[in-house]
Amino acid sequence: MLELPVWRLRELLHKKEISCQELVSYYLDRISQKDSILHSYLHVNERALEEARAIDEKSISPEKHRLVLEGIPIAIKDNICVQNQPATCASRILENFIPPYEATVIKRLRDSGAIILGKTNMDEFAFGSSTENSAFGPTRNPYDQERVPGGSSGGSAAAVAANLCAAALGSDTGGSIRQPAAFCGVVGLKPTYGRVSRFGLVAFASSLDQIGPLTRDVRDASLLLSVIAGADRYDSTSVQEPVFDYFDGTVRDLSGLHFGLPREYLTGEVNPCIKESINRVGKKIEELGGCLEEVSLPHTRAGIATYYIIATAEASANLARFDGIKYGYRTSHYKNLGELYMYSRGEGFGQEVKRRIILGTYVLSAGYYQAYYLKGQRVRTLIRKDFSEVFEKVHLLLTPTTPELPFRIGEKSSDPLKMYLSDIFTVNVNLAGLPAISMPAGKSPEGLPIGFQIIGPAFQEKLVLQAAGALEQALR
Repeated sequence: MLELPVWRLRELLHKKEISCQELVSYYLDRISQKDSILHSYLHVNERALEEARAIDEKSISPEKHRLVLEGIPIAIKDNICVQNQPATCASRILENFIPPYEATVIKRLRDSGAIILGKTNMDEFAFGSSTENSAFGPTRNPYDQERVPGGSSGGSAAAVAANLCAAALGSDTGGSIRQPAAFCGVVGLKPTYGRVSRFGLVAFASSLDQIGPLTRDVRDASLLLSVIAGADRYDSTSVQEPVFDYFDGTVRDLSGLHFGLPREYLTGEVNPCIKESINRVGKKIEELGGCLEEVSLPHTRAGIATYYIIATAEASANLARFDGIKYGYRTSHYKNLGELYMYSRGEGFGQEVKRRIILGTYVLSAGYYQAYYLKGQRVRTLIRKDFSEVFEKVHLLLTPTTPELPFRIGEKSSDPLKMYLSDIFTVNVNLAGLPAISMPAGKSPEGLPIGFQIIGPAFQEKLVLQAAGALEQALR
């Protein structure tokens, strides 16, 4: 039961073959049995069973009138605000923060009948690629508990992979949905920037952040995107683009679709198992009637440096609000206002957060603004131009999601640069604001998940999901 995708659970609930209370109870029992080891949740909603009971007790209308996600338990990354539930961002500085309002995506989930099962672990303020930077302890990979689940949405990915929820929401600033999806063998969708409202998402880098689903299969990702997508008057960066019924958009063949395989994404740094899986996916594309050709994204290698200039600069500005005055952690050891700021932030933030704030403040400082931040924005324009030019030749891009398999906990903790390079194939998508999906491509000889990525032009989620659905069926 707990391994079924959302669309199958909907059918069972609609036919009354299972009650919402039973389904939520199954998940809560499994969380209590398994999550003490995995640590994918930071908080479980105490009212989840009560909300399920209310759904069961109300008069059920005919199936065609039922809400889209009625009775489906969804887990939420802990940087997305849910009213009257903690939103810690896995940081001591927000350890006791309870939002008085809800993110737009949460309101849309509730309006569709979903039940919020709990809040999932993450890298502190979404700064990381392993979920080791959480102030409340790391999350472990369900496939190998000595390895990381990826990050920063590692708790959400692990919860879906371990059947601790039906689906989850994460946020993606430089790969934080797609990289953990690849490491945990699930589907992770990063929508186009502006496709989904960011209202109620605690900001990391405001020009890069985007909320998206982590699910068991492509059909579920399509379903959740249909619910959460759309313009929002509370988010001026959300875009007035039409929202499709993505759920009905999955096709069975790829006839006429041209895929590009960027040569820069298959260098010697990529694990041979991952290269082999990409070749296998490429053959499936051709078997399904698609075309595959080599293309070039020449500024790929500049992406990491560009991302860590722009993202840290925006993080430095966004996190300035956590000062010990208005809300959040406040030190008890200070003699003046300067010490209050210094000690509150020094004691409340973790090492990786401090590192990125310092780097972001440096690149924004008067002496280095032009040399670093402005130059980073110029390179970002070149990266966008690379994608624009390549999408004049092909419809979609096929790439690895990560250059490596899930690594061991602690393996990269002492070398931040190695950790940052985990995102080399994902950050450029955020810099260009494009949609991309990571999905399973099999396993390595030692049984570790491998993911591949499909990237599309802006606001072409339907095309991305159609291609992903066709490949998912063929690879199974």
